[in-house]
Amino acid sequence: MSVLQGLWFFVIALLFAIFLVLDGLDFGVGMATRFIAEGDRDRQLYMRAIGPHWDGNEVWLITAGGAMFAAFPLWYASLFSGYYLLLFLVLVALILRGVSFEFAAHALSDRERGVWQWANFVGCVAAPFFLGMMLTSLIQGVPMDKTGNVWAGFFDVFNWLSVVGGIAVVFFCFVHGLHFLSLKLDANRSRHMLNATGKLYWIAYPALVVFVLLALFLTDFYRLRPVSTWLITVIILVATIVAHAAALTKHGGYAFIASGVTLAGIIAFIFNGMFPRVMIADNAAYDLLIKDASASPYTLDIMTVVLCVMLPIVLAYFIWSYALQRKRLSADGEEASQGY
Repeated sequence: MSVLQGLWFFVIALLFAIFLVLDGLDFGVGMATRFIAEGDRDRQLYMRAIGPHWDGNEVWLITAGGAMFAAFPLWYASLFSGYYLLLFLVLVALILRGVSFEFAAHALSDRERGVWQWANFVGCVAAPFFLGMMLTSLIQGVPMDKTGNVWAGFFDVFNWLSVVGGIAVVFFCFVHGLHFLSLKLDANRSRHMLNATGKLYWIAYPALVVFVLLALFLTDFYRLRPVSTWLITVIILVATIVAHAAALTKHGGYAFIASGVTLAGIIAFIFNGMFPRVMIADNAAYDLLIKDASASPYTLDIMTVVLCVMLPIVLAYFIWSYALQRKRLSADGEEASQGY
């Protein structure tokens, strides 16, 4: 395996992590419109809080898919053909979530607006759940032949680990979104968000224990890469504890950063365990390795130059856009107090 092959495996992992951290907060806010909001006024306010950001955050997933297609075409072909239906459901959920913002904003009646707010909620729950299911079913080993054809049946995708993984991604996106709202809304609503997450985090600890036990028995991560896998597991647990403590002490900024680390840790856990594989077969002889799935060295050279030029520009734009929209919101408009 060459240096550039390893670099692009890391870059794709990073793109997925950025997507989950940034769009995860959008998913969480969408869930809050039904689980936390006390009426239509709150729901409109929550959707307004992520209005400037959600479509840009979604681009990171598209970029991750594009980078996978260009850098590891065999990985892209195996994953997208083997998980076609699940990826289709993720796409439908993202489309449903996307159009809901526009239609809800231009609704002609309360009933019509309510329909599209429900569509936003459904999309924000379904997208992270199906994405989490796909990622955690991948790490168990899927039926695959020596040419990379994947034959994932129902129970290869829908099983204990994948369901728990999907629910875990939904849960951590939800609390991450609540932490973001605690930074974007007025003081009373901010305290309400942190009070809610302070109670919700008690669910996370037994769920993490269940996930680790399932991963111990259903994956080879703790056997093949014990040090790094346990280290990432500890980081996820510590980040969860820090986020919980920050929520209880009403430090929304620290809670938001810690919940973001937890979401990034989920991606790190998956990609660390897969390395140096990109697809794990139920027969280890058919595992698809990084070195066998990558594009030509010339292609990777060009992509690396483009990455070095474009990534700093894109990151600078995202930092600027969030800084520009940092003020807190109230139901009556933007407040003078500084937000995050």
